[in-house]
Amino acid sequence: MDRRELGDFLRSRRERITPADVGLPAGPRRRTPGLRREEAAQLAYISTEYYTRLEQARGPHPSREVLAGLARALRLTDAERDHLHHLAGVPPGPPPGPSREVRQSILDLVHRLPQAAAFVVSATYEVIAWNDLAAALMEDFSALPRRDRNLVRRVFLGPHPDGERLYGVSDADGFARLAAQDLRATAARYPDDPELTELVGELLAGSEEFTELWNSHDVATAPTFRKTFQHPLVGPVTVNCDVLDIADRDQRVVIYTTVPGSPSEGALRLLSVIGTQRMDIAP
Repeated sequence: MDRRELGDFLRSRRERITPADVGLPAGPRRRTPGLRREEAAQLAYISTEYYTRLEQARGPHPSREVLAGLARALRLTDAERDHLHHLAGVPPGPPPGPSREVRQSILDLVHRLPQAAAFVVSATYEVIAWNDLAAALMEDFSALPRRDRNLVRRVFLGPHPDGERLYGVSDADGFARLAAQDLRATAARYPDDPELTELVGELLAGSEEFTELWNSHDVATAPTFRKTFQHPLVGPVTVNCDVLDIADRDQRVVIYTTVPGSPSEGALRLLSVIGTQRMDIAP
């Protein structure tokens, strides 16, 4: 265990994270960059004293559970998580939770599809990357806190503006079934991920429909390859849906395209001009 390198690494990762990244208020008297030690400790579910000792190269040998908490709290990439384990003298095991790190080539792909609405979801259906047209068609994800970017939480717990479920998409009920069953398989792959456990608990407590689907123990449903969005500004937009699996990250790229020459193609082009502005609200 390299205590000094471990402490320096933890400090550098802590200082690069802003409070807003983890849903914390910045506060008026924040004198240090990034998170405070007590905030990092709280997010990692360890005591502030223990975390401080680790940063000061005086800490005991951390367990796998502590390292998993630190990796989650400090938003480490897969490579950084492995490095953390090596510094602590603990060989890295399987990732404790679904990866949220999107490969740069995938980000480039998503943004180089200007005529398609494209986004990336994690294994828990959290939207973790998107292009402008996806935001215009569905929602401005950049304006949402991270927890509200989860499509499973959205379809089961809302909000449902005007009674429309999941952006008024035609296969919302089918998506709900698919997502619930897929989430059960994800939970089996990541049994130690506290965020996933919290998500499932929230859905079980808040949705009878989810509870029924969860208790069915089904883990496979055929997806829908064509769907229609009821958009509040441009009306119905019918899209073809293609999904690309990113196996090494346990992620998916979802791509919505329209039939050339169709009214939906015109609607999607109009959305590319409108963007995420709300033209239905008077200034």
